Amino acid sequence: MRAILLTATLLSATCISSGAETRPNIVFLLADDQCTYSMGCYGTPDVTTPNLDRLAEEGIVFDNHYDTTAICMASRASILTGKLEYRHGCNFEHGNLLNEHWRKSYPVLLREAGYMTAFAGKIGISVSSASDSKGRLPEEDFDRWGAGPGQTFYATRKNKSIAHYADKYPHSTLAYGAFGRDFIHDAAKEKRPFCLSISFKAPHRPDTPDPRFDDIYAGKIFTKPKNYGREHGTHFSKQSRQGRQYERFTSWKYDREYDAVMGRYHQQIYGIDYAVRMIREALAKHGVAKNTVIIYTSDNGFLCGSHGYGSKVLPYEESSRVPLIILDPRHPNSGKGLRSRALTSNVDFAPTILELAGVPVPEEIDGRNLLPLYANPDAEVRESSPLMNVWGPAAVHSLSVVTRDWKYVFWPYAEGDFVATEELYSTKDDPLELTNLASGETHAETLRRMRSVYDQAVLHWKRQAVPYHRYREFGVIFDRNVPWNEKGRFLASKKAGKRQ
Repeated sequence: MRAILLTATLLSATCISSGAETRPNIVFLLADDQCTYSMGCYGTPDVTTPNLDRLAEEGIVFDNHYDTTAICMASRASILTGKLEYRHGCNFEHGNLLNEHWRKSYPVLLREAGYMTAFAGKIGISVSSASDSKGRLPEEDFDRWGAGPGQTFYATRKNKSIAHYADKYPHSTLAYGAFGRDFIHDAAKEKRPFCLSISFKAPHRPDTPDPRFDDIYAGKIFTKPKNYGREHGTHFSKQSRQGRQYERFTSWKYDREYDAVMGRYHQQIYGIDYAVRMIREALAKHGVAKNTVIIYTSDNGFLCGSHGYGSKVLPYEESSRVPLIILDPRHPNSGKGLRSRALTSNVDFAPTILELAGVPVPEEIDGRNLLPLYANPDAEVRESSPLMNVWGPAAVHSLSVVTRDWKYVFWPYAEGDFVATEELYSTKDDPLELTNLASGETHAETLRRMRSVYDQAVLHWKRQAVPYHRYREFGVIFDRNVPWNEKGRFLASKKAGKRQ
């Protein structure tokens, strides 16, 4: 694998324009809760995403990209560090990102290597030491800061670090676009490479689209996905219906006001699309577009009524599989409308960004460099990836493994009238996950193989989980071969608030 990474780095280097500084600039753009069927380039004709679709046409689109944890805090920590959740130990109900992991995140390593760095939007994590659980925002670790704590606000004026944009851009989505535009202006003067990271709040709830785009979807009737509605989720586990994801099908009105709800959702994404245009125009204006790599993705997807669920967290496709577009304008494959079915995940961003910058990649990370796929979209960088949830009610905790064509889900919770449940889906032939193939003999061999992949993931969890924030006990909870009565003590410890 290291030989492949070196080859990809050398290939990339040959495509860089001449000059004293040959390292590329990097723009990393992250949406919040964006599913794949919210973009034209992913086959949805109902939506208007011209700038994202243009980015896709010029770069490469990934059709099997997954967030290893489908919830913002853990996913963002995985993006920053290149580590799986149980190896960085950061999520709601568990704890902050410890400084030892933050110091090896891609923004810190790039700045140490001479990059000018900026971060704007919802960073989604706090950093703390092992001896002090009180977290801090890492503002001092960037040259330019436009981020904020917690969920941040859609109203620009409420976000201290970007409040000066409020008069012209009262909605934060375009304010982040303006932040990026201005940083590019200043960084281009510095004659040194830069890394701009923007984490949009949109389209996260509460639905708050920018009113300047009210006409985009006014009166629009949206085509519902073929797995929309409760009748298409009866084969899912009982465990999956215990969290808020199930009740939000009705409380968020997907069941009775689908067009209005989706209109607001897509309008927020249109705002991101417009901000992407602002950023790309700034790159062109200041003469750095040809040496700037752009990465666009989301921290998790969204179950917009599919299977009769709302929100995220669950391991199903709409929640865990998200958009990913990469444009490297230096590469001869750019402009060819490339697509890749290779399996990729959110832990792959940190090593990819570091490889682009020529910065040594820490040995202990879980991610893979995605650059070989730009040269050969038919290549592979990994055989499988875990999908995990250890947030929320114990019944909804799950561990899954996904390959390019298959997904295996294990629900361990077996209290009362619950039983441990398996699900198996052919994501290649049944991307809407309408048929659970875990029972019967037709796919028995595939089930055995995916169980083996799953068991290896559990073994890795047991060996590699951080020794804090309760992660080691989940290695036992997710073990298929340990009876539930031996796992009950871990539930008691959570209820008692121990080891939090």
